[in-house]
This record gives sequence, C-alpha cells and structure tokens, in this order.
Amino acid sequence: MQSGLIVGVILSLLFFLWHTSHPHIAIVGRLLGTEHFRNVQRFSVETHPSILTVRIDENLFFANARSLEERLQGLVSQNEEIKHLVLMCTAINMIDASALQSLEKIADRLNDAGVKLHLSEVKGSVMDKLEGSDLIKNLSGKVFITQHQAIKELEEKQANT
Repeated sequence: MQSGLIVGVILSLLFFLWHTSHPHIAIVGRLLGTEHFRNVQRFSVETHPSILTVRIDENLFFANARSLEERLQGLVSQNEEIKHLVLMCTAINMIDASALQSLEKIADRLNDAGVKLHLSEVKGSVMDKLEGSDLIKNLSGKVFITQHQAIKELEEKQANT
C-alpha cells in the first residue's frame, strides 16, 4: 500500500514538473469579422503571412524559460516571411528574473533576424516587472493594449510597405 502511494506521489510530481517546464503556447488568429483571437488549430481564423501571433497560456519562470525560448525560435525559423512576432500575454500573471532574461534573449535574436517583437494585453503587475528590466527599452516593436490593436496597426504597416 505505501509503495503504491509513494509511486503515485512521485509520478504526480514528475508530471507537474514536466507540465510546468513546457508552457502551453498557441498560434492564434482573428475570428472572421470580430476582434477576438483564437487558436488556429481549433477555429477558422484569419492570419497574416508576415505576422506571427502567439498566446502564452502559463506564468513564466525559471522552469519554463528555456523551453519558451526554444519554441518561439522554432516557430519563427519555420517561416522566413515573418517580420513581426506578437506575444499575446493575457494568461501571464507572473514572470520571474529568469523568464525576463529569456525574453531579452528572444528579443535580441529576433532583432538580429529582422523580426520585431511586440507584446499585447500585458497585465499591470507583469508590465511593472518588464519595465524594471531592459526588455521594454530595447524592444524592437511595441507594447499594445489589445491584440486587435496590434494586428490592425501591423497589418496597416505591412500594407504600406
């Protein structure tokens, strides 16, 4: 009985550690005729070939910072047309110093590749931490209040180039 309980606790802990170290990330697009954004794998949405919009559905901290770096780099490297990466931050309630450093690295790599990093829908407490780091002052893109505002402005810029 005790060994089964111990195995169960260990397996639960391992599952928890794996889950928290791999944040859920969804590529999102705009639902036709609305200002709402949803997962491209679940809904019929519109996207723009030069704009990649990614929603991060987890808090960002040391355990998942490296995974976030790798996944975002992988998504951008799959498509050379991408000129803008917008991180939709609606579900991020907390960010630690490790994740801030990872975002700074991501921003630098993207900038070197000619891709602008933008943020949208950042909560106040997270924005306070971002502003206390070098990320915001070195950001190649902008911070948008809403995802709709971000896409609308970036689509207009792309149409004028």
